[in-house]
Amino acid sequence: MATYSAQTSLSDRVRAEELGAALERLKPAPDGVSIEAKSKRANAYEVTGYFPTRPDEVALEILRSAFNCTPFQVSEIPDIDWVAYARKRRPALQIGRFFIYESHDNCPVPSNLEPLQMKSVMAFGTGYHGTTQGCLLALDQLACRRFVAQRVADVGCGTALLAMAAARIWNPSVVAGDIERDAVLVARRNVQANNLESHVTCVESAGFEHMTFSKTAPFNLVIANILKRALILLAPQVARYSSANSYAILSGLLEDQVDDVVVAYSAQGYQLVDSITREEWITLTLQSTDQTVLDVPSTTIRNKITV
Repeated sequence: MATYSAQTSLSDRVRAEELGAALERLKPAPDGVSIEAKSKRANAYEVTGYFPTRPDEVALEILRSAFNCTPFQVSEIPDIDWVAYARKRRPALQIGRFFIYESHDNCPVPSNLEPLQMKSVMAFGTGYHGTTQGCLLALDQLACRRFVAQRVADVGCGTALLAMAAARIWNPSVVAGDIERDAVLVARRNVQANNLESHVTCVESAGFEHMTFSKTAPFNLVIANILKRALILLAPQVARYSSANSYAILSGLLEDQVDDVVVAYSAQGYQLVDSITREEWITLTLQSTDQTVLDVPSTTIRNKITV
């Protein structure tokens, strides 16, 4: 039985995730949706829906117009073993002390590594992208420096991979938030699959707006793998909800974007500790020495992130 793919591309990751969610709501619904980051250059995010029958091209054109993406390329794919195909495309992966594998993998987990099982999902953050890998390595480095996270915030958590990685190392209280409801559902499934419900709470939230963040604060580690504009807008809130001598791991940046983010966080009392380059992406680790409590409404962050 043939399968049909409908593939497009666009330059913004948040919009790519929104488009993926919109594809999931089509009738007939796709069997799956993938989002792959190719490059930070134009049309960097490839979004593909896999359909059991030929998709409605009028519906695809409506989505193309709404999301300003490239025209969908619809192709017929011969019947193949999709589990084997997924394994080939996304094999088990070791990043630092972490061993990331998908739910269909039957490979043994090395006893000296921290296991993180991921379900095949559309949400961003499955471990195969340079920003996610940089954050995992930054977590590994902090642990090697004998830092102990007690309360962790993962802002823009996607699949909750980074939240779960922090939970595996330190057993802290972790709040993982994402602005997309579909991503939160994926995150909760992954947390449950890894038996980390007692450590990781997943909430739908723009920035720190959900009350769970304020109830859990102050955090001594904040992780935000998002984009430059959102990272800069979030800087006052990161400071507000963090303790003194806390750390922030920030990613989703290219080299020419780093200085602006460092300046924004320096204004909040952070200093750059380290940076990691993975592919063309930069991950920053910053440390706070003094926190100034700021009254920054979360609604401001939501409005600016979603424009």
